[in-house]
Amino acid sequence: MQLEQVLINLIQNALDAMSSLNRSGRKLYFDAACHDEHYCLSVEDTGPGVSEAVINNLFNSFVSTKEKGMGVGLSISRSIIEAHGGRLVVDHDENKGACFRVCLPRKE
Repeated sequence: MQLEQVLINLIQNALDAMSSLNRSGRKLYFDAACHDEHYCLSVEDTGPGVSEAVINNLFNSFVSTKEKGMGVGLSISRSIIEAHGGRLVVDHDENKGACFRVCLPRKE
């Protein structure tokens, strides 16, 4: 359930980030990969990306890029993933979208 909530949050954030684009410019990509020691899931969008001014604090509580955002979604999501021994990171290229990646350890 918790992983599902994290993915829902990442997808909703991506959709919100692309809301100002025309429909043909909105693209949402998902990827899942299995590496030697981790499973990785990624959610990537074609929105405006994450600015350099925000990137270092993006996962802190009460930091939001949304006008009406509370700034807790990514903080809670990262806490959930870390509680499961994983990592939540963002790859960004300002003005070219963002890619959030969840990596969780494989368990026997």
